[in-house]
Amino acid sequence: MSSNIAQNYPYSSESESERAASVARALANHEGLADKVKNESTGLEPEGRWWVWKCPTPACAGLLHAAGFARSAHAVYSLCDTCGKTYLR
Repeated sequence: MSSNIAQNYPYSSESESERAASVARALANHEGLADKVKNESTGLEPEGRWWVWKCPTPACAGLLHAAGFARSAHAVYSLCDTCGKTYLR
């Protein structure tokens, strides 16, 4: 069993409108993040609910929101609403 398996468990969930608003705020607050997300992921199909994860960045209290599907892997491409880092889930 991996030592970081706990990072794979979702923290909560959010509606499609909550997810879209959180992603839009993060993209607006971090220069260059919109281009990075566009280059590294594909869009999402609307869903009723989306998982939310705690950001694993040390000292960051942010949450990770689904921003697309990763182009390079079979994973959800997520971004932190606080620090602006991206992660695969």
